[in-house]
Amino acid sequence: MSKTRIEHDSMGEVALPADAYYGPQTQRAVENFPISGRRLPSELIHALGLVKWAAAAANRDLGRLTGAKKNPLNNRQVEALLAACREVAERKFDDQFPVDVFQTGSGTSSNMNANEVIANRAIELSGGDRFAPHKPIHPNDHVNLGQSTNDIFPTAIHVAAASAIQARLIPALQHCHQVLADKAAEWSEILKIGRTHLADATPLTLGQEIGGLARQIERSAARAGAALQALLELPAGGTAVGTGINTHVEFGRRVSKLLAQETGIPFVEAANHFEANAQRDGVVECHGQLRTIAATLFNVANNLRWLACGPRCGLYEIKLPDRQPGSSIMPGKVNPVLCESAIQVAARVLGNDQTITLCGAAGGQFQLNVTMPLMGDVLLESIRLLAAATDALTNLCLTDMQANPEACEAAVEKSLALVTGLNPYIGYEQAAALAKEAFATGKTIRQLCREKNLLSEEQLNAALDPWRMTKPQDG
Repeated sequence: MSKTRIEHDSMGEVALPADAYYGPQTQRAVENFPISGRRLPSELIHALGLVKWAAAAANRDLGRLTGAKKNPLNNRQVEALLAACREVAERKFDDQFPVDVFQTGSGTSSNMNANEVIANRAIELSGGDRFAPHKPIHPNDHVNLGQSTNDIFPTAIHVAAASAIQARLIPALQHCHQVLADKAAEWSEILKIGRTHLADATPLTLGQEIGGLARQIERSAARAGAALQALLELPAGGTAVGTGINTHVEFGRRVSKLLAQETGIPFVEAANHFEANAQRDGVVECHGQLRTIAATLFNVANNLRWLACGPRCGLYEIKLPDRQPGSSIMPGKVNPVLCESAIQVAARVLGNDQTITLCGAAGGQFQLNVTMPLMGDVLLESIRLLAAATDALTNLCLTDMQANPEACEAAVEKSLALVTGLNPYIGYEQAAALAKEAFATGKTIRQLCREKNLLSEEQLNAALDPWRMTKPQDG
């Protein structure tokens, strides 16, 4: 059996693997872009399959497949076409998408890759010979009917990214928030010292501190929802430059409706197809929200890392679960590895945002952005990494995180920041002098107040009660 077969496209003959479902245009792209070995993200391949299914279903319902002026399909072929699209969407042909991410900037190579795989599989499903020279189900005339790469590829990016945010990122952040909120409630009676500028500050509870982190993650979940909202308008229906040439006036609306029904995401046809084809502002906006989520994840993980530092020579106000040995040379050392992993993910996403921003600002001229495969790859990587890192941090670290009440409370009484409670009684200047004297002598604020007989014992107890400092007072 020959290891290759010969097919042709509008440029001539091409030799490609004998059993491949893809065709000559895909093979040309494989040969033209031996760049990274990094293929299109699987989520984007599956979204392309789903978008092609919606397009085929819309064309079927509009009578454009069976009623075509040239090479009309019969009903069996139409159903085979729909089934083949579904199979791509259901991950059955991932190995048939070999084109590098760094390819033609519109994504034409990957769009044609999908068209060729779907056409050949549909021929096979309808009882035809996919190796025959004549293609009864044609990748351009039938699979790509009423479409251009310029509107379909960005539609697939929106569908892939919105689906990933809905299925993975939002649930991961919501779970993380709930775990932190539960810890905050559990630790509401553990008093500790605050630290601003990494210097001693007035007291608060460990629950209040962790509750602040919980609120950060809660807001991150809301931002993930806003990121999804930025992707709801779909370019499908604009075809080449936004005019909708060679498509039906109802095509874009019907495709968007079908995709909304399939995903449970309220996709709609773009309000303006010229904007939707030419610009990727929605992707830039979406990733801007992811950037903020990454900044929050970095901050939360780093705060937990600081609070857990020790165990003997640091703060050690919380105890993170031991996950693995921390050193190849220091026996018994355990490190905050899950926090460090999350920090690295956040750094990667922050870097990805620079790529997305540059591609959005400078990657498009007139009617088309020519950095779309890269934008789709980077966007999906950021969603994937944020979701996975959040899940790992939550499930492997936060769930089993423990408080260390002894370490928290030991620092409270000796803190110079307790002097803040004396401001209403002796004023800022005298309180500052008292703090300096306490630091110089090693005495506590309470001891000096008693020695100097500054306040009655009742006043002193009230002024230096750390619990009163954890909330505003009436009057």
